[in-house]
Amino acid sequence: MSTRKLILSAIACALVIIVAGGAKIFQMTRDTITVEVFALGTERTLADMTVTVESVSQNTNATIAHVTMFGVNGADAKEGWRLLAGGTVLSPIALPVGTLGVPCATTTVDVVTSCDMAFPASEGSVTVAYLRAGLQSQWSRQ
Repeated sequence: MSTRKLILSAIACALVIIVAGGAKIFQMTRDTITVEVFALGTERTLADMTVTVESVSQNTNATIAHVTMFGVNGADAKEGWRLLAGGTVLSPIALPVGTLGVPCATTTVDVVTSCDMAFPASEGSVTVAYLRAGLQSQWSRQ
């Protein structure tokens, strides 16, 4: 192939990529994404785990979410929990010393595990999220 044909082929490929990218952008602008935030106390089932955020309290040491969960034997109860506060996603921490509450350990299939999930201290409105098997539910005071 001559240099001229290679350059024309490259330009043709670039145009196809640009048109495909433009089509994808147009498609994405038409998609509407609805995020559902549930009230505290609402039970949700994500794959094989049923979870509920019963309450959320904030103090100077931590933000504590009281949660219940069941559905899987031996699963780490802390795995999958996140807190959205002040535009930042926070992972769970150990319950601070002197904080009343039950630390989360493992879950069972048929016995409800009730525990307190601690997150770094935060101010203002917070949303607690649980992710499992590619699914996500979110709770907040409403």
